[in-house]
Amino acid sequence: MQLSDFDYHLPEALIAQHPPAERGRSRLMHVQGSRHTDLMFSDFDVLVEPGDVLVFNDTRVIKARLFGEKASGGKVEALVERVLDEHTALAHVRASKSPKPGTRLVFAGRWEAEMVERQGELFKLRFLCETGVFDILEASGKLPLPPYIERGADEDDDERYQTVYARERGAVAAPTAGLHFSEAMLARLAEKGVHLAYVTLHVGAGTFQPVRVENIEEHRMHSEVYEIPQATVEAVREAHAAGRRVLSVGTTSMRALESAAHTGELVAGRGETDIFITPGYRFRVVDRLLTNFHLPKSTLLMLVSAFAGYEEMRAAYAHAVEAEYRFFSYGDAMLLERKD
Repeated sequence: MQLSDFDYHLPEALIAQHPPAERGRSRLMHVQGSRHTDLMFSDFDVLVEPGDVLVFNDTRVIKARLFGEKASGGKVEALVERVLDEHTALAHVRASKSPKPGTRLVFAGRWEAEMVERQGELFKLRFLCETGVFDILEASGKLPLPPYIERGADEDDDERYQTVYARERGAVAAPTAGLHFSEAMLARLAEKGVHLAYVTLHVGAGTFQPVRVENIEEHRMHSEVYEIPQATVEAVREAHAAGRRVLSVGTTSMRALESAAHTGELVAGRGETDIFITPGYRFRVVDRLLTNFHLPKSTLLMLVSAFAGYEEMRAAYAHAVEAEYRFFSYGDAMLLERKD
């Protein structure tokens, strides 16, 4: 398939620039083949059954953007992509001239770092202080909102661009399908007998990188770290054995689950994935997918087309535009049924 097959017209006014006034007060489209049911997210618990498993990504977004200057002068901006250890990180670095190995950088007027080496498009930075990288980011970093949100992050974003169940620090972008869930909704699901399970996949900045080739088979995905607990593996096995369904909350949870099942069976453990799911992919774990609306020509639009059907997604997105759903990270949600 070609990149142009995944294009669609989106009025700019439908791109959500702010979260809804209250967490979970968003719309929900239930897509069952060619049928589209317009609901509110508050109806979500009606759409799942006791014994079903919901799999959430419990990654926590870090304040990954740092501003500073070279010790020799000149402004510099770093977006931490991955924390390697207490004092070392891989980052995207923007400056008038790319720093060379040995260059000293000073962030927020107080944190000194040395550029160690280039690793592809990323720069390996070593922070030259006792304070750990995560603590530096928490003290002086800024939340990296997606590029289509045309404003700076504020205190409201510090709370709302984070799921209520976020635990494991390391993401540069939020697993946005999870932003709809309030503590009250999670409690209602648990009370109903729905099993809540977790994986971790640290979403990288590469999730926003456009596909630059027309033949999508030539595209290469960025790599992300994931971890699957044994408890989640057992929950999935028990649900399928009992004839219940596994619902992935977001594409990041799905990518972690499907990556960990590449041998045919879901296994626990930690790994890296650059899985690229396009139409024709055979899903091994996930039966249903809760997700937001994705960018034209994006790898995530290709993923949902693989899951729910290409023509079905074309029709669903056309309906969403006509019905003026809100799109992207702070937008509305859709619940998709797998097309077998």
